Amino acid sequence: MIDFTCPQCHAAFSVPDNLAGRRARCKKCQTPLTIPQPEAQEILVEPENRAPKLPPRLRRLKADAEQMRHAFENFDLIKIRAATGDPPDTYEVEFYVKGLERIAGRREPIERSYHLAEIKLISEYPRMGPQCKMLTPCFHPNIEPATICVGDHWTAGERLVDLVVRIGEMITYQAYNIKSPLDGEAAMWADLHMRELPVDDRNLRPPEID
Repeated sequence: MIDFTCPQCHAAFSVPDNLAGRRARCKKCQTPLTIPQPEAQEILVEPENRAPKLPPRLRRLKADAEQMRHAFENFDLIKIRAATGDPPDTYEVEFYVKGLERIAGRREPIERSYHLAEIKLISEYPRMGPQCKMLTPCFHPNIEPATICVGDHWTAGERLVDLVVRIGEMITYQAYNIKSPLDGEAAMWADLHMRELPVDDRNLRPPEID
């Protein structure tokens, strides 16, 4: 149906669509008029289905995974051995650097050239820092079998790739803290052998992350 009004007296009319364009007179004031064309019906188009936005944590995990891949896939000193989850929330990271390990019955630690660390991004990540531990022996003031003390002040904006590099710097004794150690024996050893440290002074930052 076509709904329209007289332009002169504003009387309202409703007529079938097939009368559109015909000449007529207003039944009230007799003003000549032309029945208008029916108004085009608005076609509602459903928007394309879009994937819902990911929660902030999942977006962060996806960004971390891409940065980790980009940083270490062609870097000889640090490699991603395994990444578990979709997107990954657990990593096994290999370090092909010089570090130290304690051997039972020996007074001095010995050199070790391969190290494996595990990094778990807990449910509170990135608000809370990752849980890190060594899967291979490591003699270091701030490392014990159950944990790596990667620092007292984690911030949500810190990049995972930078944390991986920091673990490597700890293994090589480029970074250590003997004031609040996890391993007191390693802290005493480091204090007595400062001139011999680090045991590996190579740059552990891939060019891709600078």
